[in-house]
Amino acid sequence: MHIGIDFGTSYSAAAAIIDGELSLVRFGDAEQFRTAVFFPELVPDPNDFTLTPALEAQLETQLRLARTQQRQQAAAVAARGQAPVSRSDDELRREALRVVRRQWMEEQTRATSASVASFQHALFGEEAVEGYLESGGGNLIESPKSMFGYRLDPQVRKVIMHIATHILEHIRLSASHQFGVPVRGAVIGRPVEFRSSMGAQGSEQAIEILREAAAVAGFDHVSFLEEPAAAAMHYHQSLQQRQYALIVDIGGGTTDVAHAQLGGGEAAYIARSWGLPKGGTDLDVSVSLHSFMPQLGKDQISMPAHRYVDAASVHNLPKQREFRQQNYRLVDEPYGARLRALQELGATTRLNQMAERSKITLSTSSRHRAELDFIERDLAVELGSEDFLAAIEPFLGQLERTLATVRNDLDELPASVFLTGGTSRSPQVKARVQACFPEIPLVQGDPSLGVVSGLAVAASEAVAGRH
Repeated sequence: MHIGIDFGTSYSAAAAIIDGELSLVRFGDAEQFRTAVFFPELVPDPNDFTLTPALEAQLETQLRLARTQQRQQAAAVAARGQAPVSRSDDELRREALRVVRRQWMEEQTRATSASVASFQHALFGEEAVEGYLESGGGNLIESPKSMFGYRLDPQVRKVIMHIATHILEHIRLSASHQFGVPVRGAVIGRPVEFRSSMGAQGSEQAIEILREAAAVAGFDHVSFLEEPAAAAMHYHQSLQQRQYALIVDIGGGTTDVAHAQLGGGEAAYIARSWGLPKGGTDLDVSVSLHSFMPQLGKDQISMPAHRYVDAASVHNLPKQREFRQQNYRLVDEPYGARLRALQELGATTRLNQMAERSKITLSTSSRHRAELDFIERDLAVELGSEDFLAAIEPFLGQLERTLATVRNDLDELPASVFLTGGTSRSPQVKARVQACFPEIPLVQGDPSLGVVSGLAVAASEAVAGRH
């Protein structure tokens, strides 16, 4: 069975087409989960896999089975008068090795040894953040997708790879349990441009990490589809008349745009796409830097500005590590004590939660008060809508410039603009998109599920194409 997976920066979701109807994978009572995972113990390392004599025997059994199946298939094809397509023995061996490795990994995750964090011990989503804050230890990884395209030292890449594997396995097992059949294939969404420090090479690395993680997580067949193209497939099904539409997907980590010909009973056609590697998590960081970090000395003391960026970037492991390694004992008070309190386990996560909550509240309210007792008793920040607008204006400006480029690139304007993605909930963001195309109807899609719905359609079509 194939499913569509929206592996998001902030939230992840999955779905499948069952008997012609969209069926969302449920994670507990929710249709999506925060892309965060907490391991109270050690992370299993897929690279620990080595061929013991017992595993060598399993490999030879798998290889013999594969050779037998290939001979049977070749005989059946020849009986129909067709030329058989065979794979080399090396290809069969690599496939058999992957099966044995996957079985070994699944056995490791079922182990109850105290030295290995299994899926019985891992927490996902909001429970992951709560478990981390309550435990006072363990490993919390938030928004790992934000790291995929960056230059990573081997150890950090290894950690990110493990986390992606666990998240994809969590999705696969949840879907298999819900649908009652093994899920072994997926169409995974990808941004037009991953957040990256290496340009196009970063996007290639990100896809490589996802592909490797999916294989270890138990997926035999994986393909990728740009997220705005997936959203276009979702919108496509609702259009009776053939038209050109502009798809604007503003997610947690990236903003993606596609120009597509949709509707009318014909196949969807994606003419062109554009990408901006910025999204909702950048708004959280901006709110934190603008309204919270001055309480910790930003613009008040002689401190490199990037230290505050490091503290606010909870999704970036090297930056968080760099912030925690600094010595703030010589910093003027009260800022030194506050910075040291922010270095405590879980403090930057709490601050990010405050910034995110402020962003959500100030999207529709004029005032918000954030209590920072975990840093200093009676410390609080009062925010107004003017503070919020000042914090998010850099992103809104980048969004406007991206859409201006899109508009200039088009030979003719689309009949509609379809807006989706979690960050599209913000009235300020929605208004800026509308202002870039004032004469065109703006269609608001489901902010959370527009992309995953299209990925489920693509996964269904992928299965149909294989048969």
